[in-house]
Amino acid sequence: MVDLGTSLTTGRNCRIEAFLSGDDHRKKIVFGNRVQINDNVHISAIHSVRIGDDVLMASHVYVSDNSHGSYKGDENDISPDIVPTKRPYYVAPVKIGNRVWIGEGTIILPGATIGDGAVIGAHSIVNKDIPPETIAVGSPARVVKRWNPVVQRWERVGL
Repeated sequence: MVDLGTSLTTGRNCRIEAFLSGDDHRKKIVFGNRVQINDNVHISAIHSVRIGDDVLMASHVYVSDNSHGSYKGDENDISPDIVPTKRPYYVAPVKIGNRVWIGEGTIILPGATIGDGAVIGAHSIVNKDIPPETIAVGSPARVVKRWNPVVQRWERVGL
């Protein structure tokens, strides 16, 4: 259910949980090679969380492909009259690309994809896709810089 890749290192008090669903026994959490996660990282998967090679996660990072209910403002919304622990799970795969750096206290929510070479600023909430080779910050995370390979530097985006 969990593939640790090669050369995974972790800090203290990490919580990695892959839940069984029916007779589905495929790998739910897949780490690439040379991944480093620091203290108090929590990764939760019902469907799939895929983490690429050479990823660095600071401490207190939360990554999950699931939540108790859907709250998107559509026909799948869950009533607040239902006890949270009884709400049906909303599940969507999470993918973190290669060479990604995830800052302290970041939260990555169901359905998010982070592209190769991206940097996620501390305490950001990633609730949508982040393109490759960008820096994203905030709540919700938004792209503020993009790598320019011609001049070999990070350039501001839309500020």
